[in-house]
Amino acid sequence: MDIAVKDGRIVGVRGRANDRVNRGRLDPKDLYGWQANNSADRLTRPLVRDGGRLVETDWETAMGRVVARSKELTQGPGGWGHFGFYTSGQLFLEEYYALGVIGKAGLGTPHMDGNTRLCTATAAAALKASFGTDGQPGSYGDVDHCDAIALWGHNVAATQTVLWMRMLDRRRGPNPPRMLAVDPRETPVAKEADIHLAIRPGTNVALVNGLIRQVIHSGWYDPTYTQAHVIGFEGLAETVDAYTPSHVADICGLKARDIERAAELLGTSERLLSTVLQGFYQSNQATAAACGVNNLHLIRGMIGRPGAGVLQMNGQPTAENTREAGGNGDLPGFRNWDNPEHIRELAELWNVDETTIPHWAPPTHAMQIWRYAEQGSIKFLWISATNPAVTLPDLARIRRILSKPELFVVVQDLFLTETAAFADVVLPAATWGEKLGTFTNADRTVHLSEKAVEPPGEARSDLDIFLDYARRMDFRDRDGDPLVPWTSPEEVFEAWKKCSEGRPCDYTGITYEALRDGGIQWPVGTERLYGDGFFNTDPDYCETYGHDLNTGAEFTADDYKAKEPGRRAFLHAVDYQPSPETPGEDYPMTLTTGRTVYHFHTRTKTARAPELNAAAPDPWIELHPDDAAHLGVAEGDQVSVTSPRGEIVVPARLTGVRPGTVFVPFHYGQQAANELTMTAWDPVSKQPLFKIAAVRVEPRD
Repeated sequence: MDIAVKDGRIVGVRGRANDRVNRGRLDPKDLYGWQANNSADRLTRPLVRDGGRLVETDWETAMGRVVARSKELTQGPGGWGHFGFYTSGQLFLEEYYALGVIGKAGLGTPHMDGNTRLCTATAAAALKASFGTDGQPGSYGDVDHCDAIALWGHNVAATQTVLWMRMLDRRRGPNPPRMLAVDPRETPVAKEADIHLAIRPGTNVALVNGLIRQVIHSGWYDPTYTQAHVIGFEGLAETVDAYTPSHVADICGLKARDIERAAELLGTSERLLSTVLQGFYQSNQATAAACGVNNLHLIRGMIGRPGAGVLQMNGQPTAENTREAGGNGDLPGFRNWDNPEHIRELAELWNVDETTIPHWAPPTHAMQIWRYAEQGSIKFLWISATNPAVTLPDLARIRRILSKPELFVVVQDLFLTETAAFADVVLPAATWGEKLGTFTNADRTVHLSEKAVEPPGEARSDLDIFLDYARRMDFRDRDGDPLVPWTSPEEVFEAWKKCSEGRPCDYTGITYEALRDGGIQWPVGTERLYGDGFFNTDPDYCETYGHDLNTGAEFTADDYKAKEPGRRAFLHAVDYQPSPETPGEDYPMTLTTGRTVYHFHTRTKTARAPELNAAAPDPWIELHPDDAAHLGVAEGDQVSVTSPRGEIVVPARLTGVRPGTVFVPFHYGQQAANELTMTAWDPVSKQPLFKIAAVRVEPRD
């Protein structure tokens, strides 16, 4: 995007026609969201809690409180164990890397994660499990070459509209690709698709198993590729054999003939592109289901060539970067926390003792961080660029945790969000267009975001805030030199390049200057991964030694080496298991949550863009007309939606959602969908199960 500036303020944007990703197109949030940068209620000075109120102060006072509490905790019993960092998928790569070094080498805490756990954790887990490391095999360019597109729980028309436009270009042009949509709602994608499987929420594994069975039984798989490049075909074939079309139809609430038609579309295409998102990631058996899509591509050899690829999508603009750079639970450079040589590499790079870097157990995932805060072992929680008081499940519980007097909460954001209202210190941050840095999308394309204007008042970039904290904490390396010596984004980027060298996400060859001409994929010159049929599964190189997909139990290095991967990909065979919460007498319907095209996350910015807010100012519930008739509910009527955890009251919309299922958008702080969702997560990715809460819907007088 280009940014128009007048009198020191952003006044408009336009897409760049030569960009490899968007080709000049923008979605509604792009076109209008920039207006929030100029909003009159931006945070412009730090706030501290004084007598129960948040009052304005200066940076010296605010950072003084943050550092004083930090040093008190580091010098007392428990040390690093008292610190938790909960970040975002919206910072820049440089900011994640600096934060990762601060947390992992400065404080030495494993308690680092973020809201990417809610949106992209299953993508990462599935890529690691199947291919050895994170990193998308496919490219957005595959849309231009495929002859079939399968969208698995991915309402791309609402979540990645520019990508949807590219798909529609193909559908309206010569040789249009066939399209399959798997979604319980009749979304624009479902209406466009040749086959729409309106699946019962929580049954994705059964469906994918059934489709793979049909592909195998029909002889549509590639035995030559499978034998040469894949491990586990026999086990997969044995597991899926019981999933006949009629059996899957009973589990998933579908017609057997539609399952057969979908399998034929998938099995007879010559260039299949799959995209996967929250309908799989936030549902029952999430990692197993996402790996099932990888399985399908692997047994057909549909990977690494134009039009044949899989995109385990991201839900946020820089979710890829936090996984690469270690701003979350991952180690920087897609390194394996359980590989001593990888820890040694980082220790040498950062010049710290290996024992400083947390690697004695798996990194702490977000849901466990909040549990530790609830129990009292985490006493310091730094939240940056996210609003968990709206996005996390079971919000009543989250409010109780944030209210605990013994928990010191730092919130770094643009506005006084629902979460910031609970903070002890609020730090005013700069946003896009007000700071310099890089960000990487789902197909590994790195862009440079230039600073066009100054942030308002005393607001600072997230990187400047983290670097200031590091200086005040006086973190030192083994030689007594500053652990975090950088002063500019480009210095951090160059340091990150050294960290990434030789790893799958190798940024060497990328410079700020080169990025000013447009986006560049990593590794440089590689549009698609695994085109040679060799995968990142070597025991010395891989990012994980794997998990039991049913229990989440970690496999050991010896377990992994015994498989003798030989750079082959893994197929993972798992039986369907029912969701942990299913409809019953008291709560007879299933709630699924998701997005509207007009808002992003908790509307922190989009609610402040007049056009976007006017398009979707309030939440609602979608009901099938038959369910509405049974309840005596008409279009626009107020209804109460109740789960074992809470209640909201919203107006009804009668739509094509499958009978017995209701949908509520999760963006709204008032009458929030997450008052209803449950504290449960996938055993491998640890991603919360937002899509399968049992609810009761009743007319409201």
